[in-house]
Amino acid sequence: MKKLEIIIKSEKLDDLKSILDECNANGLMITNIMGYGNQKGYKQIYRGTEYSVNLLPKIKVETVVATELSEKIIERVTKEINTGNYGDGKIFIYDVEDAVRIRTGERGHDAL
Repeated sequence: MKKLEIIIKSEKLDDLKSILDECNANGLMITNIMGYGNQKGYKQIYRGTEYSVNLLPKIKVETVVATELSEKIIERVTKEINTGNYGDGKIFIYDVEDAVRIRTGERGHDAL
């Protein structure tokens, strides 16, 4: 199993949710986050004073899927969410050793 941690712009959330639904991802967690990467934020002028805004709003979507499904999701996200601009986001991939459904005690893929 793989855990995908997908960081995207907030306006791309609906597109990402439809990709995950079409790929039959069982569940997801969404978190509003702030941060910066290569773009290092932007400069803004307010009342003649220049401000550096380097913490940009992003969305973090986490899901745990079967290993073979993770590559399909990664491929679709990189193709469909990509705008070609800085700040499109990143995907972090983690190995998941096991999962347990608390209600029934099911483990592994059955717990997803």
